[in-house]
Amino acid sequence: MSTTTLAAGEYSRAKIQELVDQTPPSGRKRSLGAIAVVATLGSLLFGYDTGVISGALPYMYLPRTADGLALTTTEEGWIGGLLCIGAALGASVGGKLSDKYGRRHNITLLAIIFLFGALGCTFAPNIWILYLFRVILGFAVGGASATVPVFLGETAPKRIRGTLVAVDQMMIVFGQFLAYSMNAILARMFGGPEVTVSRDVVNSAGNTVARAGDAVAWESVQNFADVMVSSGNGVTWRYMLVLASLPAVALWIGIRLMPESSRWYVANLRIPEAIGSLKRVRNEAKDGPIAEEIDEMLQIQRKEANQEKWRLSQIWSTRWTRHLLIIGIILGLADQLTGINTAMYYTPKVLAAAGLPMSDAISLNVVSGGVSFIGSAVGLWLVTKFARRHVGIYQEISIVVSLGLLSAVFFFLIQPYQNADGDIVGAPTFAPFLVLIIVSLFVFAKQSGTVTWILIAEIFPSKIRGTAMGLAVGALWIANAIVAIVFPIMMDRLGGAGTYLVFCLINVVSLIFYIKFVPETKYDSLEELEERFEREYS
Repeated sequence: MSTTTLAAGEYSRAKIQELVDQTPPSGRKRSLGAIAVVATLGSLLFGYDTGVISGALPYMYLPRTADGLALTTTEEGWIGGLLCIGAALGASVGGKLSDKYGRRHNITLLAIIFLFGALGCTFAPNIWILYLFRVILGFAVGGASATVPVFLGETAPKRIRGTLVAVDQMMIVFGQFLAYSMNAILARMFGGPEVTVSRDVVNSAGNTVARAGDAVAWESVQNFADVMVSSGNGVTWRYMLVLASLPAVALWIGIRLMPESSRWYVANLRIPEAIGSLKRVRNEAKDGPIAEEIDEMLQIQRKEANQEKWRLSQIWSTRWTRHLLIIGIILGLADQLTGINTAMYYTPKVLAAAGLPMSDAISLNVVSGGVSFIGSAVGLWLVTKFARRHVGIYQEISIVVSLGLLSAVFFFLIQPYQNADGDIVGAPTFAPFLVLIIVSLFVFAKQSGTVTWILIAEIFPSKIRGTAMGLAVGALWIANAIVAIVFPIMMDRLGGAGTYLVFCLINVVSLIFYIKFVPETKYDSLEELEERFEREYS
């Protein structure tokens, strides 16, 4: 096998065919289905680690004597926010590591970081150590979001490339659903957050709420300043988090059995290795000659070798590319300012605020998770049938209506019945379930109407795509972090009505943005879009 590295232009079709004839497969044949299952374990972990915290947080609020972390509202927000900050870093650094060392190499490293982060969070002795490992875990989440879709897109043949990348997005949502399901099972096994009080608890009216030695739900006594606790079931949150280590181990084992991306090899002009890798995953009867596919990959390298990549300063100083960059960044911000992660991270908190016992709230989170997964499947159909802008407008209208209704339910049916101790007394029994239905409609609308990732992948010309997408995705993760941090504080100070009214109004602005400023990208090639945008926005 030749090890001489030639320039892209020096590989003629005859030379490529000669190398194809000479080069054996680099290992055993692997089906595309097996590759997809293994690689998307990274996306499943992405979903699990972002979703599992919704069930773990209520147990972290328990006092240390009950094996909790004595969490405060502000600390709760930072547990979610720091993961997003780590993800923003992981998406940026992970993408560069992937380009330098390879997609498979990067996923192998991410599997180790997922395992290290999951175990670190599980055994964290205090909130500060938990913060550190949430950042580490976030780095793996962000790295997976940047690497796994690229690995799948580069490994799959044309005929199923879109399907495999779409499956990757569905696995993120499935990971969240799996987290909610595990949370529900553990909550049923160990009960909702409970404590054993060591002395009588008396409310403001002088009535005894709990007697010394009683095991009671934490939400029934947490607002009493003088409550004394001897024990509890706070350790349950550690069981929820440690389960993420199992897919991490499976990912590390599985990805080592898979070939590297042939396109990564070609990008680094390691053509014999690219051929050996491609022979492990291609059926030439269905996918065409390997020599032809390698030649197509090299054609891109020949073209890009002569195309200058723009720096950020040049992007910003050129009117039409600045316009596209601003649209991309606002799309990233708007995607998270929908408030979707108030549902992904905090649905049990919302349901408990509506009057449900915390154990039921954790269990019923499975409903919104299942609806979210169904919504992502519907979204695959919508983006193939309808214009991108129209799907985005449908999403924003649906979210505005959902959040407006949610704010109204809290304002009229829940908050008027909240007493001085924070308990809800006399509210309609259907009110919490109405909240669950509306939250489920909200996540369905968001997941079925998500076009952000498609739009930011299509609007940027190739010479600015890497830099511009990095900024847009970075903005998305930063907005995610802001929502995660401020939502618990907003719920504490504004209540459900005020909090969701704020998010509703933000989405009104996003709706106007989609109608007025977002361009349609579905019906043109990337090259045609570049010419059109330069003509329209210059």
